[in-house]
Amino acid sequence: MSTVWGNKIKLTVFGESHSEAMGVVIDNLPAGVKLDMAEIEREMARRAPNGGEFSTPRKEGDKVEIVSGYFDDKTTGTPLCGIIRNTNTKSSDYAQLKSVFRPGHSDYGYYLKSGGNNDYRGGGHSSGRLTATLVFAGAICKQLLRQKGVEIGAHILSIKDIKDKPFGVEINPAELSALTYKPFPLIDESLFDKMRETILSAREEGDSVGGVIECAAVGLKGGVGEPFFDSIESHLASLLFSVPAVKGVQFGKGYDLTKMYGSEANDPFRYEGDKVITSTNNNGGILGGLSTGMPIVFNVAIKPTPSIFIQQNTIDVAAKENTVLSLKGRHDSCIVVRAVPVIEAVCAIALYDLL
Repeated sequence: MSTVWGNKIKLTVFGESHSEAMGVVIDNLPAGVKLDMAEIEREMARRAPNGGEFSTPRKEGDKVEIVSGYFDDKTTGTPLCGIIRNTNTKSSDYAQLKSVFRPGHSDYGYYLKSGGNNDYRGGGHSSGRLTATLVFAGAICKQLLRQKGVEIGAHILSIKDIKDKPFGVEINPAELSALTYKPFPLIDESLFDKMRETILSAREEGDSVGGVIECAAVGLKGGVGEPFFDSIESHLASLLFSVPAVKGVQFGKGYDLTKMYGSEANDPFRYEGDKVITSTNNNGGILGGLSTGMPIVFNVAIKPTPSIFIQQNTIDVAAKENTVLSLKGRHDSCIVVRAVPVIEAVCAIALYDLL
């Protein structure tokens, strides 16, 4: 089973939710780059569970130990490896999942692929916990992209059926940066109470809810991308769909473009001084797989967490019979909030790889 991704830079992700540690190896970073470690820690803290009202009670600091590729406060150009220790595991909560599988989760698929030799504790290698490694890699790529004038940010576009305002045509880099400092990033902050009530109501019922994250990158020059097979859309989507719980990706207006005439969907070009811009950005800053210089905009559908406490029908492969599962353990009722920095990180990794 391979967990390697990338062309110019390459990521190798390793570890499991309840193994001693997990981590990522990043190949082909430039040498001589001084990393802002405080900023990396801030990004890691955004994703980390904190025992708050929206997240699992499992508390992990997500402190990254850089064990290679960094010397005298600068990258060396050799593979950079960061590891994150798992310090707060309760593996006994998952004993029944060795043969009784969670509906909606990857338990059954990993059982089949490994011949029953998979680490099922906490979801093993398929756990959302491994997205911490992506956030670390993305935090590095974000710093490298800022040197090129590219800023990335995201917000919660919806929780269940409650919708925030989408990004406009013009997106200020400062606006994106400000979103990354919000614990619950919204454009219309008046919606917070409704979204909070929806999440907590699902938790009280032992259920979960999903939502949509909208992400944008501004400052990317035009002409970036490698069609056909490494267009911006295909390159980003290949990494976005690697994030657990992502079930849909749309660029620009996405499916809504199918409801428009071409005269409505097209983004008219115009000069603003010496700069070429478009009056609308229905195509999300990408045409023919190449950037136009307008903001790259896409949204990602995050399904409800499959680990819920409501009794569900499933199977027991050891007994070879139908059964019911009453889950125990520590689980999120909504992972959308914690997924926001993950989607930003994935965007940064993919765009930096293309550059």
